[in-house]
Amino acid sequence: MALLTATGISKSFGGLQALRTCSLAVEKGSIAGLIGPNGSGKTTLFNVMTGYVRPDAGTVTFDGTDITGARPDRVFALGVGRTFQLTRIFARMTVLENMLIATQHDESWWRGLLRSKSSASEVDTAMELLGFVGIGGLAHLQAGALSYGQRKLLELAYVLVANPDVILLDEPAGGVNLTLINTIAEKIRALNATGTTFLIVEHNMEFVMSLCDRVTVMHQGCDLVTGTPAEIRADPRVLDAYLGGGDEDEDELHEAVAGA
Repeated sequence: MALLTATGISKSFGGLQALRTCSLAVEKGSIAGLIGPNGSGKTTLFNVMTGYVRPDAGTVTFDGTDITGARPDRVFALGVGRTFQLTRIFARMTVLENMLIATQHDESWWRGLLRSKSSASEVDTAMELLGFVGIGGLAHLQAGALSYGQRKLLELAYVLVANPDVILLDEPAGGVNLTLINTIAEKIRALNATGTTFLIVEHNMEFVMSLCDRVTVMHQGCDLVTGTPAEIRADPRVLDAYLGGGDEDEDELHEAVAGA
């Protein structure tokens, strides 16, 4: 059963057509992947599905509810969490304070509020989630002191505060060292085992192919093909559109799928 769907989504920015009747269905309990070359529309589709961009046409549904054009805070409250390609954290606040502000955005105002309003149970929950992603020992450091990979883990923990049903991850492995990539993959699998659904945009082919149940390939703003990693590897349209037919890239794709 599809938990999150985008149907016939189109979106243009001025004269640029970013999405052209694009459709995507994320099955409940799955780890789905979304790949494609730069400019293929992946992040725009993420933004449409999470309320950051209003589509020109098409519909988005979550668990049977039409959320097309809903504000990001409402989408998040319904159970759709997301991270961003460039991490969005409050660098001058501590790791724990980042967790406690959840979806709020006014750093200076909330810093004072946190000290008087955060309950012991909220702090306990935040610390538990930081421990789950492996950075509990960094809770009282300024978030700006974290490595890029640790910031990715903080952002994942930040999203988990709301206990979302589905999490959209925008390049979770991008710019991260291999050790932390493996940690992120481990946490995704653990969360998925408890019922959390994932949709992952990623350029790291090995990461996607070893982690995802099904993968959708986008090309020029359209969903080109959806299938298992093995099916994606074997589809000549993927090699032509996504990899450009280059032998070196083709070998990388085949190796990634073979190791999944």
